[in-house]
Amino acid sequence: MSRGKKLDLFIGANIDDAWAEVQTPRKSKISHELQEPAKHFLVFQKEKRRGKTVTLVGEFHLAKDELNAVLKSLKKKLGCGGSVKDNWMEFQGELKDKIRPLLVEKNFRFKHGH
Repeated sequence: MSRGKKLDLFIGANIDDAWAEVQTPRKSKISHELQEPAKHFLVFQKEKRRGKTVTLVGEFHLAKDELNAVLKSLKKKLGCGGSVKDNWMEFQGELKDKIRPLLVEKNFRFKHGH
């Protein structure tokens, strides 16, 4: 066997630098101004997560307790699970056709075509 150059591998972090917090940008900017339901222009999005469909509705500009109250009433009427993340409501399943009339009943509006 010949003796060639040693292979120099560097694996790990550079500790000489100060620790830095990793900050990832949010998907959307969170608006802190509150609006009444009639001034909302909501949209629907559909995503697949682990092979299951998730329906997203948003973006809401309500106080956190009001938003949670609306979510709770919708989950109860639809009989499904859901949560609020970044002022968007997430529902388990493809429920666009069922959610829309319930939100219109609560005076929310939708963008044209959604």
